[in-house]
Amino acid sequence: MPNSSKDLEKQDTNSEHHLREDSEYVRLVTSNEPTAAGMDILQPQPPTRSNTFIWWIKAFVFCIFTVILLLIFLKWGVPFLFEKVLFPIMQWEATAFGRPVLAAVLVTSLALFPVFLIPSGPSMWLAGMIFGYGLGFLIIMVGTTIGMVLPYLIGLLFRDRIQHWLKKWPQTAAMLRLAGEGSWLHQFRVVALFRVSPFPYTIFNYAIVVTSMRFWPYLCGSIAGMIPEAFIYIYSGRLIRTLADVKYGNHHLTAVEIVYNVVSLIIAIVTTIAFTVYAKRALKDLGNGEIEGEDESASYQGGFEMEKLPVERPKHVGVLSFSS
Repeated sequence: MPNSSKDLEKQDTNSEHHLREDSEYVRLVTSNEPTAAGMDILQPQPPTRSNTFIWWIKAFVFCIFTVILLLIFLKWGVPFLFEKVLFPIMQWEATAFGRPVLAAVLVTSLALFPVFLIPSGPSMWLAGMIFGYGLGFLIIMVGTTIGMVLPYLIGLLFRDRIQHWLKKWPQTAAMLRLAGEGSWLHQFRVVALFRVSPFPYTIFNYAIVVTSMRFWPYLCGSIAGMIPEAFIYIYSGRLIRTLADVKYGNHHLTAVEIVYNVVSLIIAIVTTIAFTVYAKRALKDLGNGEIEGEDESASYQGGFEMEKLPVERPKHVGVLSFSS
């Protein structure tokens, strides 16, 4: 009997020890879960009236500053641009080259400028000024298509260096990674959105090679995304030429032409803003969807690991209940 009582005391001590270990294991496993008080702290707090008032003050000051800069540019910048840059270029191209040679020069500039990270906007403006919507659109699309293929092929030769360079900007690398994922249609859509968005297209041509992007979705998406931009550049080029003819030539605008130019300018501005906002929002939604997918996969893997490591129950509980 004394031996049996000693055995029971040892079993009770061992059971308490195992139960203490189990409770500590459970506490360690569930310690990372936020408590109710922690959840209240993590929830976003509604903006106060003072923060809203400060935001409106900043927005008002920014609008006033933007309007002042715009008036200064219209008063002194635009006349200087016309007199010293645009009008001399227009006179030079009208006398120095024939139209076929000028078309070849514009195509070459549109093809080579992106290779050296030079913006192609001035060449597209000139194409719109000189050749109009028909031939000007063809020149822009041919030149920009070559200018998107050449950096892509050159970037393949320096893929490791570009990948090392992108490590300095992880957010940009994460956005570019979106373009190389998914099906052919997904890659086509993301590339077209990048072309419409404010993302620098000269950098995009090189940086896209570090992703899993295939060539044909890249090319087709780039062409589709460049179409709206080409028409906007052609229209702005034609408008600049009209204003230059009015200021320095003998052309006088009628009331119908004034109304047409004003309405078309408003439509062009609204269209540009709409395309930009839509592209930025679509890319943001794609990025948020990717983050949610990663979180779900991580939680699923964590739950799977927890299922593989269940809490071990003491085996001597049955012996105690039987002996009792």
